[in-house]
Amino acid sequence: MDQPSPTVYRTRSWTNRNRAVAGLAALGLLLIGYLIGRWQDTPASVTTPAALTSVAPAPSVSPSSESPSPAPVPVKYGLLQAEAANELAGIQAQDTEDEGGGQNVGWINRADHLRFDNFEFGEVPATKAKFRVASGAGVSGRVQIRLDTLENAPVGQVSVSNTGGWQTWRTDTAVLTPVTGTHTVYITFAADDDSEFMNVNWIQFDH
Repeated sequence: MDQPSPTVYRTRSWTNRNRAVAGLAALGLLLIGYLIGRWQDTPASVTTPAALTSVAPAPSVSPSSESPSPAPVPVKYGLLQAEAANELAGIQAQDTEDEGGGQNVGWINRADHLRFDNFEFGEVPATKAKFRVASGAGVSGRVQIRLDTLENAPVGQVSVSNTGGWQTWRTDTAVLTPVTGTHTVYITFAADDDSEFMNVNWIQFDH
């Protein structure tokens, strides 16, 4: 029996190896194709940066960043003419010789009073009151400011002494406990006896 030549043997072995390699390659390609298909069917997970997913906090507003409220405007107080009070208790008006003319009130003794309704002091406190006074009496007394009722303690007062005559005028100033808002203003009078001791022309509050 003739033996196949070495060349024929090698050729057949080479062919068989090539066929095995080709089969393995085909199998590998099928496997790769399967894996690629599976990968394409799987939903891709989207990674969103934390900076995009986080909700930015609302900006905090500190009190200092708010617009400041406008400062209250002081009331410019006019003269309260004594004879124009809503009530003159125990007091009478007369023509005055003071500058500006008009009238003043007189025949004032203790327990008399003037009343001014709904006087607006405003938001900026009044801290003093000026009184235009005259006196020809030999005694001194006090003029006082009370708010809302006659029974309330005075928020300010000033002593009045002889000015040199009943029509010799002087401006005296009382220091007040700071007053704001709207009040009924009582001007009351105090003295050691029942003698008439002063005249009043006007009152003016100030800051």
